[in-house]
Amino acid sequence: MPHFPIQPRQAARGLLVASVLVGLSTAAQAHTGHGTHSLMAGLVHPLGLDHLLAMVAVGVWSVFGLPTGKAWWGPATFLLALLVSAAAATAGATLPFLEHAIALSVVVLGVLLALARRGAPWWVGTGLVALAASLHGLAHGAEAPATGHGAYALGFLLTTVMLHTGGVGLGVAIRRWLAERSGWALAGLGAALGVTGLALVTQL
Repeated sequence: MPHFPIQPRQAARGLLVASVLVGLSTAAQAHTGHGTHSLMAGLVHPLGLDHLLAMVAVGVWSVFGLPTGKAWWGPATFLLALLVSAAAATAGATLPFLEHAIALSVVVLGVLLALARRGAPWWVGTGLVALAASLHGLAHGAEAPATGHGAYALGFLLTTVMLHTGGVGLGVAIRRWLAERSGWALAGLGAALGVTGLALVTQL
């Protein structure tokens, strides 16, 4: 069994911190126009349900869908695509129906997660991760302040890394503790993400 530096206890701590940040953000949602001029605003920005689910899903999928010992590829791909698209958004790039596309990306990642044990080519999954990250990055960048957005950007990157770390840790825990039932666990998580993503689409 390959070694991952992230242990289940560390994952639990990361998810606990995420929950605390959700509480601190009170009613903050991913795209409700809340302030974007501080580190805290950046920290809570990815904690809207669509962003949060997508980033955790990427971490879990990376454990099962990528080559042995390469779970970091998924989060690294997401972060790179996120940064590029966020920069493009600050320069004025956008897409029509972006919110709908982001919600649908949760559905796509749910399907990807459910099929993680079916042997789908890893590069297909990585491409879908990059596509989802690009959509989320456009949303992040669109709400960045015109100037002085470094603290905001640092905040949403830190939270993104934390959520990916929690997702990878959760994936390791599923594989280690559920073993033969991991396929069922992934299918259940994927189905939950799919249903949630569709529900988000209907609310837009």
